[in-house]
Amino acid sequence: MSPLNVTILLFDGFSNMVLACLLEPLRAVRDQVRGGIVWSVITPGDRPAISSSGLSIAPDRPIAGVSRSDLLIVVSGYGFREHATKAASSVLLRLSRQADRVLGADTAAWLLAEAGLLSGRTATLHWQVLSDFAEAFPDTQLSYARYVKEGRVWTCGGASTALDLMLAFVAERFGPAQAFDVSTMFVHDAERQSSGGRGPSRLSGKGSEPLRRVLNHMIETIETPVSLEALAAKANLTPRTLNRLFLAELGMPPGRYYQFLRLSRARDLAANTDLGQREIALRCGFSDAAALGKAFTRHFGYSIGKTRK
Repeated sequence: MSPLNVTILLFDGFSNMVLACLLEPLRAVRDQVRGGIVWSVITPGDRPAISSSGLSIAPDRPIAGVSRSDLLIVVSGYGFREHATKAASSVLLRLSRQADRVLGADTAAWLLAEAGLLSGRTATLHWQVLSDFAEAFPDTQLSYARYVKEGRVWTCGGASTALDLMLAFVAERFGPAQAFDVSTMFVHDAERQSSGGRGPSRLSGKGSEPLRRVLNHMIETIETPVSLEALAAKANLTPRTLNRLFLAELGMPPGRYYQFLRLSRARDLAANTDLGQREIALRCGFSDAAALGKAFTRHFGYSIGKTRK
């Protein structure tokens, strides 16, 4: 599988939070999925983009050097009216023609509409400029939804909706299980997080309640995995119903997802601690280092030793 090639076009006045909600899910997927993801930041005029809080992000390459993207992400915040120039429209048109999908976040839909990319389409943007947008671009159907997926052009509003939209993209591209894992980030220190009112036992809003109960129990038993029968009983389900539940909501059987969680934990321990492979294996429910190594390589496509490097 070839890497997902992402181009991020930042305009001055962009929100750091919006950018993080778009980029961090991709970073999490990149760390887990074989083939990975590569991204580069570009800016109009090839100068550093200044965020709404004054932080500066330098472009990774000049705009002229961008040839093709699987995903073009356009992020605009304050000052979007000043950015809606003929020059900006020309850049957006060229970049969009070279992209399989375009994602406009925060006020970027205004710039996409100015460039003619939303004519006859449905779109949304930051709630504060919805009414102004409707007056300025009557040929675009305005939506009050958190995000809109219309063909190859997707749009959203502020930070929380940007996260929702990116999770939807991850689910479509990499599968619902990967999107669920990214959305929760619950692999780390389950017991301590739970006792502090955080972590897996506090998951809400993602997946059905029976699924969350089973996933919470999976997290709690990473070191000492339990049988699928025990997992099913935790949610008052039969093993057969449990299997159907996982296939419907995560696209894979529970046993495979259980191992996915354990291997993700092993990867984290290998990358961020000095624990030996035997100790990591024991902490992740594997009988020995050899069993962990074999399962790890089969899943990720490289050895656990390379994770340390």
